[in-house]
Amino acid sequence: MKIKITVENTELTATLIDSKTTLDFISLLPLTLTLEDYGGTEKISCLPERLSTEGAPAGIDPSVGDITYYAPWGNMAIFIRDFGYSNGLVLLGKFDGDMEALNVSGPLNVTIELIK
Repeated sequence: MKIKITVENTELTATLIDSKTTLDFISLLPLTLTLEDYGGTEKISCLPERLSTEGAPAGIDPSVGDITYYAPWGNMAIFIRDFGYSNGLVLLGKFDGDMEALNVSGPLNVTIELIK
C-alpha cells in the first residue's frame, strides 16, 4: 500500500506495511495534519482517532524515514533522525525516497492520501 504526503508543493511517497494498525490508519485517509517538531528527531501530529495495536510488537527501534504510531499518546511520528528503541511505537511504513521537504524547523501542514 502506498500513500502520498503533500508538503506545500512537494509530493512524497511512502510504502505502508500490512498490519491492523496500518489498516486503521488508512481508514482515516485523506488527512490534513500539522506536523510539529519533537526533540529534533521527529515530526509528530495527533490523529483524530486512536489506532488498534492488535498484533503489534511492544516497540521498535526507528530509523530515518519511518512513519510510526506512538500508542501512548495516539499520535503519528515521522522520524527525520535515527532514534533508539521505544516502547509503544508501532511501525506504519517508510518513505520511498527523499524526504528533505520534512527536514525543516517549525510546523508543517501536510496532506496524506492513499494512492490507488
